Amino acid sequence: MTPTPPPPDPGPGTVGPAAVGFSRVSVRLPRGVERVDRILERAGSSPLERRMFAKFHGLRDSPTLAPDESMEDLLVGAARDALGGRGADVVLYGHTQSVQDFACAPGFAQRLRGALGLPGAGVYGVSQINCVSVLRALEMARRYPSRPGALPGDRVLVLGGDHGSVADAARIVPSVTVAGDAAAAVVVHGPDGNDVPRYRYLSGGALRDGRFHRSLRMTTKELALFSRSCVGHLATALREATDRAGIGFPDIDWIMPDLSSALFWRNFCRETGIRQERICLDLLPERGHNNGVDALCALQHADTTGRLGPGDRVALVALGPGAYFQVVIVEVAPESSR
Repeated sequence: MTPTPPPPDPGPGTVGPAAVGFSRVSVRLPRGVERVDRILERAGSSPLERRMFAKFHGLRDSPTLAPDESMEDLLVGAARDALGGRGADVVLYGHTQSVQDFACAPGFAQRLRGALGLPGAGVYGVSQINCVSVLRALEMARRYPSRPGALPGDRVLVLGGDHGSVADAARIVPSVTVAGDAAAAVVVHGPDGNDVPRYRYLSGGALRDGRFHRSLRMTTKELALFSRSCVGHLATALREATDRAGIGFPDIDWIMPDLSSALFWRNFCRETGIRQERICLDLLPERGHNNGVDALCALQHADTTGRLGPGDRVALVALGPGAYFQVVIVEVAPESSR
């Protein structure tokens, strides 16, 4: 089976992709932290496998909710900060786990609206596409300001986060990564004097390879083929995004990666020729993989530590079993527009 892209992008409409802006990213982390080695030991992993996770994947710590914390509270905190005291017309909640422990009780959407002061907002989940869910929600959100009948002040809150530590069986992807708990939020808006963009949307690219639809239930043979295919598929999605933006790989200043494994990114750089110093892996040892919010967390960290400059072009990247690949390219807005 040949890898296929998602349905065709209907295009940005009258607003145009460069006019769609993203706010600064808000991130909320739990107070707790667990050592990845301890999580793997508890799950019965061998000493050899535990050393592999540390040495080759680069994983050390995983954010973990403290006993008195809830994932819902992290999501609300990130969302409030991103909204900045203003409203939103739509909330898109991207999540990797199909069933969230905190949402099993009825009324999550209503509680979220109430906590954020958004009684009339539509709340929609974006799931069933694993760790691509949050960046796919960004792609959906950027089309909202260009729909027929759009208003200048339209805003979409994109929210992401999973209770990765709900069970060791859920947070460990054998031989690949260990997931933790984190929440991130960003506001997507059209051109409006009340919303000053931190980032401007440039383009996106996506790909799915249906051969790997069994996801985490893949056979050993399928998993090996999936691992070999990932670098090429992600490079194809990135090429699609750069082509749409009218730029090439050398024009990308930074890549905000999926933070599941340092080994994957070494292979990616070797096969694509992209310099490893352009991949922002700073958070990998201390936070590791946090499902769909990895790229947003890396972007927020790079921004707050002064790494980004006006005009920098940044590729946000996500990939996951299934097999799904998503790239969103943004440009850091010039100082004059902030």
